[in-house]
Amino acid sequence: MDVRHLLRAYEQGVRDFAGVDLSGLDLKCVTLIGVNFRDANLTGANFNRAFLTKADLSGASLNWANLSCSKLSNAKLIETDLTKANLTGAFMVRAKFPRAKLSGAILAHANLRGANLWGANLCGANLQRVNLRQANLSGANLNWANLAEGRLSHAELYGTSLNGAILSKAFLKEVDLSGVDLEGVNLSEARLGGANLEGANLTRANLRAAQLQQANLKGVNLTGADLSEALLRNANLMAAILRGTNLTGAKLEGVVGQSYQAEVLELPDSCFMNAVG
Repeated sequence: MDVRHLLRAYEQGVRDFAGVDLSGLDLKCVTLIGVNFRDANLTGANFNRAFLTKADLSGASLNWANLSCSKLSNAKLIETDLTKANLTGAFMVRAKFPRAKLSGAILAHANLRGANLWGANLCGANLQRVNLRQANLSGANLNWANLAEGRLSHAELYGTSLNGAILSKAFLKEVDLSGVDLEGVNLSEARLGGANLEGANLTRANLRAAQLQQANLKGVNLTGADLSEALLRNANLMAAILRGTNLTGAKLEGVVGQSYQAEVLELPDSCFMNAVG
């Protein structure tokens, strides 16, 4: 099917285009609200600035497609292949991406607030300055993804894989990262105030100048981590492991358990008593 026939059918009220082959076609700025593109071949198609609100793209092939600045709010992309797709600046509020393939995709500046990305593969994806507030990322693969300056406040991250991810300057306020493996992850200057990191593995993580005030770091493994200049005011560091941790210039006043934490954490009492505000 070519673009002309597609748009004519849409204008006549047709919405079911399941299995259609539109690979490589230029569909820039088209309006296709509520269409059924299930299992369609849309490989390499250009949907730049297209309106695809409430569309069903489940199982479709959209690898290498251009969806930059497109409107996909409330769309269904269940198990959709978006490998290497360009979704820069796309509006995808409350869109559904369970088990979608997004490895190597570009989602910089995209709005995915409240989206469902359960089990999605975002390995190596570019998510710089993405909006993932209140999104469901449970079981998602974010290994080696770039989430610098991303907004993830109140996102669900249960079982999420973040090996080698970049989260520098990310907004993670009150996020639950308990038990998550964050070994070597870059969280420099991240906003983690009130976050729950109980039992997480932060071995060799970069937390330089991170904001961790009132965060729950109980039992966290911070061996070899960089917490220089970090804000840890009123954080819970009970039973945390800080072997070889860099706390130079860290603000530690009000740390929970400080009366006996010095011995457990192998830190001198003066580290707490002389902490600078």
